[in-house]
Amino acid sequence: MSIRPFRDIARKKTKEITVGDVKIGGNNPISVQSMTNTITKDTKATINQINKIASEGADLVRVSCPDKESTSALKEIVKHSSVPIIADIHFHYLRAIESAENGAKCLRINPGNIGDSKKIREVISAAKNNNCAIRIGVNAGSLEKDILEKYKEPCPEALVESALRNVKIIEDADFYNFKISVKSSDVFLSIGAYKQLAKVTDYPLHLGITEAGSFLPGSIKSSIGLGTLLLEGIGDTIRVSLSDDPVEEVKIGNEILKSLNLRSRGVKIISCPSCARQGFQVINTVKILEERLSHIKTPITLSIIGCVVNGPGEAAYTDIGITGGGKGNSMLYLKGMQTEKVINNDIISRVVELVEKKAEEIEKNN
Repeated sequence: MSIRPFRDIARKKTKEITVGDVKIGGNNPISVQSMTNTITKDTKATINQINKIASEGADLVRVSCPDKESTSALKEIVKHSSVPIIADIHFHYLRAIESAENGAKCLRINPGNIGDSKKIREVISAAKNNNCAIRIGVNAGSLEKDILEKYKEPCPEALVESALRNVKIIEDADFYNFKISVKSSDVFLSIGAYKQLAKVTDYPLHLGITEAGSFLPGSIKSSIGLGTLLLEGIGDTIRVSLSDDPVEEVKIGNEILKSLNLRSRGVKIISCPSCARQGFQVINTVKILEERLSHIKTPITLSIIGCVVNGPGEAAYTDIGITGGGKGNSMLYLKGMQTEKVINNDIISRVVELVEKKAEEIEKNN
């Protein structure tokens, strides 16, 4: 049970591409990705981080490939990854070719710094021969010199011109399995560029606010930028870029999509900020429940409300609900109906029990 969305988002229809076994664009769900921050040639550390990122709900993971040791390490890395690996390439086109040959399922190239069109065509040939997708990754901080001279500074028009220039190069090489990004660390510049790009191409768009900052400001900037675009139906895959643990990027990305009813994965907790009316310690309860229920991948809604002002109303639209009462007890709701009183000290264990049971039932019925 869940609240019916006030407004369904009409997504812009884009072409469908494939990155390994993940389909992007078309009618496919918006995918979430992140990027490792380990030294790629340290295969053990990189594989371990990829598995943590994937476990949190990432559909794709990108790894940096700055040298030949890193591209060589991909051979081992892809063997132990449950999700497709994207190779992040800058400056040296040979690293892109090596990555495609060593198992990467997508090459992220920034045309502004990878070299001339001849080198780009060689990269495209390697992608073709190895069933590898491409992301045209245009960044405000690394535009081609002539485009920057033309516009004097990064602007939406400059990013879009760069993207379209490179779309033509790739199309002229008879390659179409690619997506595009036009990122900036400036929220308004990013939004403007993506809006303009969405009007002139139907290739899938990868959304992101690049170099967004540390956890709190980066999460806010990304939520505003990505949320604005997603609300307008723009975007097929996203990454929240944070100076933090990549696992946190995936958490925020999934929460952005869940808040817009664009994705349903795991437990969605509706909780109050707490006040003097609370019948139990809401904040601590929610923190513990988030941790205890992080392994649940089945979509389940849960309301944790400290008092009867909004508690019954929220519980009416969630699978499981707790509303604070008096005398050390709270009321448990299942599918909006009062079910039993729960001693406050038992709330966490009882809720975990019920969520796990419901997840099992849903999985069994599916």
